[in-house]
Amino acid sequence: MDTLLDLGFLATWLAAAVRLTGPLLLAALGELFSERSGVLNVGIEGIILLGALAAYVTAIQTGSPVLGIGSAAVIGLASAAFLAWMYVITQASQVVVGLIFNVFAMGAASYAFRMALGDVPRVELAPMFEPVSIPLLRDIPVIGSALFEQSLLLYATLALAALGGYVLYRTRFGLNLRAVGEYPRAAAAAGIDVVRMRIICVLISGLGAGLAGAYFVLVQIGLFRDTIVQGRGFIALGIVILARWNPYLAIAAALGFAAMDALPLSLQLFDTGIPSQALVALPYLLTILAVSGVFGRSRNPAALMQPYSANR
Repeated sequence: MDTLLDLGFLATWLAAAVRLTGPLLLAALGELFSERSGVLNVGIEGIILLGALAAYVTAIQTGSPVLGIGSAAVIGLASAAFLAWMYVITQASQVVVGLIFNVFAMGAASYAFRMALGDVPRVELAPMFEPVSIPLLRDIPVIGSALFEQSLLLYATLALAALGGYVLYRTRFGLNLRAVGEYPRAAAAAGIDVVRMRIICVLISGLGAGLAGAYFVLVQIGLFRDTIVQGRGFIALGIVILARWNPYLAIAAALGFAAMDALPLSLQLFDTGIPSQALVALPYLLTILAVSGVFGRSRNPAALMQPYSANR
């Protein structure tokens, strides 16, 4: 009986962890490109929230989760365009602008949600993406259902992570990007448009965060609420650091954070006596440890958070 419970726990925990990995990885991938260019986009928390709202309202109104994904992508890009202007063009403090944007996004999302669905919004489940079951592989004990009965969006996210690694390390764009994040003056002397490169990477960050918000709604819960993000944007920042700004390592780092996030639900099979609040705090504790360097010191891009102007 204990063995069955152990296997049930492992299967439940792994399945939940894999399912929760998707939005964290999407947000972290976008943030990784932004930071590699030298821009810390703290505002991804707010973009995730706005993307979730756009995906929910669009999917409810149209009945199409695909259109929900599209609207979240548009909102993510639009939000990132504003932040890119503040970060790169006006050279405002990246931390201050990002935090203020997050506060603004919370208020704007709450107001827009009530405007769209009424002062007392009805509880309506949005159309969601159904899991894709891969024959034979899904029958593997313990890991089968966890890895091979997931949403198509999860598999697409893993493919994006692999593509991100290829672009970053195997293409001229990736070489230019890394040069901009390390030595922007030298990159500019070599003919690279530093400002344009940074704007593009902030837009990529916004796209990833917007899609992460859509993932929360259209894959995981099917509903929208003001607290849907719950600090996942800041967790994505920790994932980037823990992954050493490497898209491939970001997959493992996102899975680790997701596993901590999924642990409280899976431990319901046991009477552990551990306060639920302590378990819920685990992913945030892991974020603090990642940022503090407990898992090993990592060297961030040399020009991270350093404004660049061609005139100076």
